[in-house]
Amino acid sequence: MSSMARRAGLACAAAGLALAGAVYGVTSASADVTAQLTAPQLVADMGAGWNLGNQLEASNNGIPSETAWGNPVITQTLINRVKAAGFKTIRIPVSYLGKIGAGPDYTVDAAWLTRIQEVVNYAYNQGLYVVVNMHGDGYKSVAGSWLICDAADQTTVKAKYQKVWQQVATKFANYNDHLILESMNEEFDGQYGNPTQPCYSNINAYNQIFVDTVRKTGGTNASRWLLVPGWNTNIDYTVGNYGFTLPTDQYRSASVPSAEQRLMISVHYYDPWDFTGQEDGNVTQWGPNATNPAKTSTWGQADYLDGQLKKVHDTFVARGYPVLVGEYGSIDKTAADPANNRYRADYARTLVAAAKKYGAATAYWDNGYNGAYGFGLFNRSSATVTQQGIIDAIIGAAGGGTTSPQPSSPSATPPSTPPSSSPAGACRVTSAVNAWNNGLTNSITITNTGTTAVNGWKLAFTLAGGQTITAGWSATYSPSTGTVTATNAGYNGTLAAGASTTIGYQATHTGNAAAPTGFRLNGATCN
Repeated sequence: MSSMARRAGLACAAAGLALAGAVYGVTSASADVTAQLTAPQLVADMGAGWNLGNQLEASNNGIPSETAWGNPVITQTLINRVKAAGFKTIRIPVSYLGKIGAGPDYTVDAAWLTRIQEVVNYAYNQGLYVVVNMHGDGYKSVAGSWLICDAADQTTVKAKYQKVWQQVATKFANYNDHLILESMNEEFDGQYGNPTQPCYSNINAYNQIFVDTVRKTGGTNASRWLLVPGWNTNIDYTVGNYGFTLPTDQYRSASVPSAEQRLMISVHYYDPWDFTGQEDGNVTQWGPNATNPAKTSTWGQADYLDGQLKKVHDTFVARGYPVLVGEYGSIDKTAADPANNRYRADYARTLVAAAKKYGAATAYWDNGYNGAYGFGLFNRSSATVTQQGIIDAIIGAAGGGTTSPQPSSPSATPPSTPPSSSPAGACRVTSAVNAWNNGLTNSITITNTGTTAVNGWKLAFTLAGGQTITAGWSATYSPSTGTVTATNAGYNGTLAAGASTTIGYQATHTGNAAAPTGFRLNGATCN
């Protein structure tokens, strides 16, 4: 997202354009060495992501300030609430701008770096993944911007860029691989249309400087995952023959297996813009459940979305480079259409499910603004949820997530060991139904409240009359109606004492969208 237009929930795009272990808070001098995850394991472990947008990248007259665009000071309480909602990754956009001193050292203001670290620690110390980028410095519309790919003096731009990333990377050199650094945001020449040269060549050069600089700072930076975008994070301009070049990674740690990558690709997705970001009430519906063609965009529906995510899979994921859809979302148009939020939830659910299918992680764009044309999912002042339905759609489609590494190819087959017998009263289940028209999704969280681990589980429950499961995640479901048994997947079959896992399904209904009843885990009745 770009510039101050985001105060009202705008994204930086034009209508109709495809946009595309274990010790935390380390301050010691020695590197925090943890087991490195493969690309599929990383994506699975990152789960559902969320953007702390319009905060550390906000600025006034070229000076970054987290309250400049109307949001309150960031608190630990807010981050705790985001985690409690089920998000496993937080992307933190950052601007530097006027906090950078004069050349040749380009020293970043120490207090600003300390505040960035403090906010990172709010999430990192909770075991969340954190993505930190350089955001507003590359927008011509932002006062004080300088990372301009068609600026005349590229020598100065590149020297400044290298010095700033050197300081930022050094600040975080001893954080484990739950921290991911991202070279820049929506970098392009500001003109919507085909990429221009040599501007794209300069973007490639920035990415290469970023990778080389971070790696050379040592510590965990020598092996951590680094995230790089193509032109304006646009899918087509990144996967197509428009000039994007992957950086080389010649300075990475020798501990990284030669057959594995440590570079990720950043893309954003806001199609179709007339639904996701255009501030009017003309297009308020999206997807197969839309009921009014006049309120639905003529393009950018679920089949198109799937095709775009397949492109990034075929171009990058299949070669070992994971992808982060670092921004997606849609603005609130309930003032024009009270049913709008259900379509916003459908959109988020479809995007996250497609990304998961194609090996990509996601991070919803939240700019902190609630109300007409806002992207907000939380009230940042009170640290409360404002869009539970959209959150449920995201978390459900992501499979609920897990804080431990998953196998690179999770199996739907239960473990070969027989399920343990869980004593009566040793389980707790919560169910969150999000219903629309003749469909619903349900996110079910299972908690082992016993004193011993459950190794292999089956959760039985009874659907309301007229409901039929059509798709599910993080478990196998049989039969699809009546009394259903959900059997664990290979990666979530063990529930330690006090541990939880989240599963879910989509279903049709004939007017009764009630939650299921009679939950039993391995035969034991759950509270």
